Amino acid sequence: MNRLTKTLFASGLAALALAAVPAPALADGPIVQTAEAAKAAFEEDRQTILAMAGDFKVTFDMQESTPWLEGYTPLERKISGGYESVRVIEDTGTRIVLQHLLVTGDDANPYVVKHWRQDWEYQPAKILAFTGGDTWELTPVPEKMRAGRWSQTVYQVDDSPRYAGWGEWETTQGIRRWRSNWTARPLARRDAIRNPVYDHYMGINRHQLTPTGWIHWQDNTKMVTPKDGGEAVPVVQEYVLNTYERFNGYNVAAAETYWANTKGYWEAVREKWDAVAEANGGIRIAQEASAGTTIANELMLLADAIKDGKQTPEAASAKALALIEEGTSRKGG
Repeated sequence: MNRLTKTLFASGLAALALAAVPAPALADGPIVQTAEAAKAAFEEDRQTILAMAGDFKVTFDMQESTPWLEGYTPLERKISGGYESVRVIEDTGTRIVLQHLLVTGDDANPYVVKHWRQDWEYQPAKILAFTGGDTWELTPVPEKMRAGRWSQTVYQVDDSPRYAGWGEWETTQGIRRWRSNWTARPLARRDAIRNPVYDHYMGINRHQLTPTGWIHWQDNTKMVTPKDGGEAVPVVQEYVLNTYERFNGYNVAAAETYWANTKGYWEAVREKWDAVAEANGGIRIAQEASAGTTIANELMLLADAIKDGKQTPEAASAKALALIEEGTSRKGG
């Protein structure tokens, strides 16, 4: 073997040996490279989240599209709308809570529904994730996916949990957006009341600011869990686009009055749900198709009683906390 051949052979062995060494498992690189950039990104994230507060005309656009299960016929597209006042009810810097208040009826006879709630938390260690049936569990966020990211937890009208996910706020093609990981969630009432073949969703959420408001876009795979407990099967894809356009030509004062009268009650309710989750590592409570949790209607009626002057906030709060305690302690619920 001449000198050149020996050199090439040795080089080949070295390369082979190097290739045989497993590459290190690299975590995601940092989202920002400097402390100054991290601070700037954090402040921009906060302002983007806070920009979702205000008064809006909302359009809900839902459409099942691609069937994944042979023989399934997708539902027709459904478009509806309404008016929502979104208020910042908590802001600690790293935690922002937005409460949606749905205003129905006319100016003379408005009716306010405490609608959904979204909690944003910076660099979360855990989220309250839906795990199927009537159960939500406090689930760790992978450590490498925490830095610079925000979780969003969505709650139902009675402040019980619905779903949670985490993701990064970023600007692409000049558009500011947040995109979640894949998140599990229970059926919405619009589906649950029909007793459909699917029993839960796996979805990705995106929030984006627009020149006149913001959008909440969902890409949902509707899934069915086999009765034998096997792996869930996809049934159909659904696209949901909720568009929030800034608008105050409705009875905004009704939303303000409702919240002024009931915010103490709902604060006590939120704190109770949080306490149950922390004590039990999550929440388990029976569900019903038309309302969400089996106690949702009672909790909402107690708030209406406060608004109408038929109950004091203290008395209503005591009844609500007892309902939550009983509902989350009940066997099978």
